[in-house]
Amino acid sequence: MMPLSVAELAAAIGCPPPATGADAQVTAVVIDSRAVVPGAVFVAFAGEHVDGHDYVDQAWQRGAVAAVTARPVSGGPCLVVPDPQAALGQIGAEVVRRARRTGLRVVGITGSQGKTSTKDLLAQVLEADGSTIAPRGSLNNEIGVPLTATGVEPSTRYLVSEMGARGVGHIAYLCQLTPPDVGVVLNVGHAHLGEFGSQQRIALAKGELVEALPADGTAVLNADDPLVSAMRNRTRARVLTFSTQDPSADVWAGDAAGDDLGRYSFTLHAGDRRAEVRLRLLGRHQVPNAVAAAVAATALGVDLDRIASALSAAGLRSRWRMEISERPDGVVVVNDAYNANPDSMLAALQTLAELGHSRRRRYPQARTWAVLGEMLELGDGSEAEHRAIGAAAAALGISRVVVIGDAARGISVGAGRPDARDGAGPGLSGEEALFVHDKAAAVPVLVERLREGDIVLVKASRGVGLETVADALLAASAVEASR
Repeated sequence: MMPLSVAELAAAIGCPPPATGADAQVTAVVIDSRAVVPGAVFVAFAGEHVDGHDYVDQAWQRGAVAAVTARPVSGGPCLVVPDPQAALGQIGAEVVRRARRTGLRVVGITGSQGKTSTKDLLAQVLEADGSTIAPRGSLNNEIGVPLTATGVEPSTRYLVSEMGARGVGHIAYLCQLTPPDVGVVLNVGHAHLGEFGSQQRIALAKGELVEALPADGTAVLNADDPLVSAMRNRTRARVLTFSTQDPSADVWAGDAAGDDLGRYSFTLHAGDRRAEVRLRLLGRHQVPNAVAAAVAATALGVDLDRIASALSAAGLRSRWRMEISERPDGVVVVNDAYNANPDSMLAALQTLAELGHSRRRRYPQARTWAVLGEMLELGDGSEAEHRAIGAAAAALGISRVVVIGDAARGISVGAGRPDARDGAGPGLSGEEALFVHDKAAAVPVLVERLREGDIVLVKASRGVGLETVADALLAASAVEASR
């Protein structure tokens, strides 16, 4: 963390310093008392189910030098503020402000899907060029963004800030905490459509990132998405575009081709320069993510060959995003259970279909299984969107669809209706499009039916928690092997 005393931290959040311990140096900022290390400041939130104020004493026992609280707590130095969450934002902003004096550059990334994967790719590219801080997992809200920023040190060269939004104004606020030098907008899809009301409102919110850029900053925009490309009119910064289709973009990917495990190679073009990239990550949808990361790194002055080399070496850093595992019996489980919306669900199904085609070279009888749960936050269009996903699964030739939960039942309906999807041909039969009421019921159905060589995709919104189904399928093979 940047050098900061308790007194300086108090000034940053607008409260008096404590009577004792004001000169103590802050080593970290945490929101979980179990993560406290000596010298840390513990920020106590009063949540819906857990009140952090109940754990302040535990934080002091672990070596915290102060606690940011909404009310006084006896036993140690308290920095009392009206809103500890807002104070966390102020702390993150103060750390970034100080770090800019030593040359910190900030990249903001937003989009309806692909934010976390792109963040992970970019972080691994920038780490090859200098000390980099990026969130682990998907810390992209008003808590995660400043919390990540507090990890910046004097030697940190780059901060990658993933920015999510649940409404208009959210990204603008996050940009106040970690003002970006480079802003990357990946796409405008259907995620959170129920909260925003329309794609145009989503575009309005995502574009707040480029509006926050300074005149000497850089906006990185997806030339393949008209709603993103139009954001060039909302920024005073220079604009760099990326594409997987258009050679007129500033940086684009050509000759993309996947191997038998769904990992893509492509040629990265930047002006008259080119470099070969061979991704280790699964799925065609990682290609635009990688190209976006490449443009952001280019904007920061990283050499193209170094970018291509780092992208080719980059691995999976965030859990439950197209994690692929093969059981001893040859069944492959693809755990993509971290989140889902109509666009990412379709991308995952397309990847599953491609993997199935490749898989049959080794296992001619291999089947593709899509184990799908609810896509949350779709509003009034939820039923139609779920039916469309089922129809897409049938159109892509997915062998079996297992739908979990009443709210997702439309997927099985769509998969079984040829009139619900584009193209000719019948939908899936009742044996091919199965519905179960919950996760517990899904596991035995799958365990009983899976056979050697099958490949299983598990995907739903985060709130559904389908990673437990993927774990159970992998554990079931271990049990069988031990018998």
